[in-house]
Amino acid sequence: MSEYLQPPAGTLTTSLAALAAGVQPATIRDWVRRGILTRCGGSPGRPLYRVEAVQAARSAAKPYSGNRGKGKAA
Repeated sequence: MSEYLQPPAGTLTTSLAALAAGVQPATIRDWVRRGILTRCGGSPGRPLYRVEAVQAARSAAKPYSGNRGKGKAA
């Protein structure tokens, strides 16, 4: 079977991690690519993440709130 019916206790699939963190699955993959979140197992196509790691990543990956696109003051 290609998807877990239920991941092992204390772990989340990418979809469940995204749901728990309130983000899109692409954001979870981005956090992994940026080193904010690490996998704890699973298979290459079905990674697993620790619940605590997802919570920590959510806190560490604050959304950009700077002055993006702000031009010169008139």
